[in-house]
Amino acid sequence: MQTPAKPENEHFRIATLRSLNILDTAPEENFDRVTRLAKRLFGVPIALVSMVDADRQWFKSRVGLAASETSLDVSFCGHAILSDEILMVPDALADIRFHDNPLVTGDPSIRFYAGCPLTVPNGSKLGTLCLIDVVPRNLDGDELKLLRDLAAMVEQAIAAVQMATLDELTLISNRRGFKALAQNALAVCKRLEKPASLLFFDLNDFKQINDRFGHAEGDRALTTFSALLRAIFRESDVIGRLGGDEFVVLLANANDAQASEAIARLQQALDDRNRVAQRGYDIRFSVGQVAYHVAGHPYIAELIAQADQAMYQNKRLRKAARAVAA
Repeated sequence: MQTPAKPENEHFRIATLRSLNILDTAPEENFDRVTRLAKRLFGVPIALVSMVDADRQWFKSRVGLAASETSLDVSFCGHAILSDEILMVPDALADIRFHDNPLVTGDPSIRFYAGCPLTVPNGSKLGTLCLIDVVPRNLDGDELKLLRDLAAMVEQAIAAVQMATLDELTLISNRRGFKALAQNALAVCKRLEKPASLLFFDLNDFKQINDRFGHAEGDRALTTFSALLRAIFRESDVIGRLGGDEFVVLLANANDAQASEAIARLQQALDDRNRVAQRGYDIRFSVGQVAYHVAGHPYIAELIAQADQAMYQNKRLRKAARAVAA
């Protein structure tokens, strides 16, 4: 038996999955409708929507199977998420990866498997829509296309869940999504004894932009700033909009000096953008920076609150400096 390898973006993939808060939730008709339809259309005894967690596969929807999850080591779906293509195993007993798998040699006696990866917009493959039979079989081209179409329905259901964690304007994490992703990132830093830093950004004089140029222009300022955050910070960093003109970034495996360097790069990029845009105003920010400490920050909420206070201190110092200069 071959255990599945880890995807290259495993940390980011797991963080994305857990940010949805979909694991271990109750059945939902949007998902169950698809598995019932798949079972009927393909004439298989088992159809599943499987979410591939760090060490298990958990079934968001299942027909024909009593178990709600299995170990990742024995999962077929762990192999399926390693590719964009449908993983089809016509006869598991004849496949070196699965012939001695306990799910093949014992209950539920898998002989045929077909799993289509479920991909979200950031490229992460969170799981599969899969078909299982107890006899060998194959799928032709039309059937493979049908499986992809059904998988797209599941992806739409996942997207509906994900929208609850995304900021509609900027398409980065909202408060709920950021807190879930960041808490997972902190847990990894704690386990691996790695540093982390939280940056809390507030756009200066944002109300004046709305009042003078209109809310549509204010929205453009917010989307411009969020786009710069995505461009400057690493893929492994967690970026979010808490609401209004407040943004946060958690830098995993980054100390104070590295966080300060990232702020400087952001400031330079913003200065360049302001100079080129000539929009009648400049986007400016104040920022609070706090280093993560295990004892003082058991939850991301404590880190956010402390960074928020640091940001207001930074804003007061900036206002005082401008007043002196005037």
